[in-house]
Amino acid sequence: MILRALKIIFFVWCCMVSHTVRGQQDTIVVVEPDTKYFEDQFYFGVNYNVLVGAPKGIGQNSFSSGIMGGFIKDFPINKRRNIGFGLGVGLSINTIYSDLMATKNVNGIISYQEVPDDVDYNRNKLSMHFVEFPIEFRWRSSRAEDYRFWRIYSGVRLQYLFSGRSKFVTDTERVSFSNGDVRDFQYGIYVSFGYNTWNFYAQYNFSNIFEDNRYLTTGEPLDINIVKAGLIFYIF
Repeated sequence: MILRALKIIFFVWCCMVSHTVRGQQDTIVVVEPDTKYFEDQFYFGVNYNVLVGAPKGIGQNSFSSGIMGGFIKDFPINKRRNIGFGLGVGLSINTIYSDLMATKNVNGIISYQEVPDDVDYNRNKLSMHFVEFPIEFRWRSSRAEDYRFWRIYSGVRLQYLFSGRSKFVTDTERVSFSNGDVRDFQYGIYVSFGYNTWNFYAQYNFSNIFEDNRYLTTGEPLDINIVKAGLIFYIF
């Protein structure tokens, strides 16, 4: 009697397990794509700086580079969410190696001249550190279920200087000072385009590097702009 009852219980248990396993095998979990997605992104870029409008005789030497990084918030404006705007904040560092030598006298007055031909020096540079605020229009081929896509982003990059230094180094001396002639507020237009993480980047600064009414010792005005070209990486 007991053996028969155990057989019945075992049979019922096997039926229940079989039904449960079959039900689990037949169940398909469907994950719906997020149709309200945002392309919020961290960015990091490297670029080469080219001087535009420098006085005659002033050229670049060594590698004038820049790096930047920050975060951009995405604001889609259409149903597919592949068109929108981006607002961001970040930091950038730009270094210019050139023949434009800056010197400061005991009264704090800064003068500029081309490095004399008879002066042997190791490097002569201007370093600029900015807080920057990119404002851009965005187009991409993205969809809610696709994380790899083409993009074209273009806009205005506003930059506020928090450190500008001139530095001149020879074998026997090293002169470095905070350069108050560097313009505090600078801005330019830019475009980035590419696929997925890797993107080409270019920027043209409309603002002069220096404040107004700055001149070489020869009397030529310092009306110099920067063009940047490089790569920018977008990280989700």
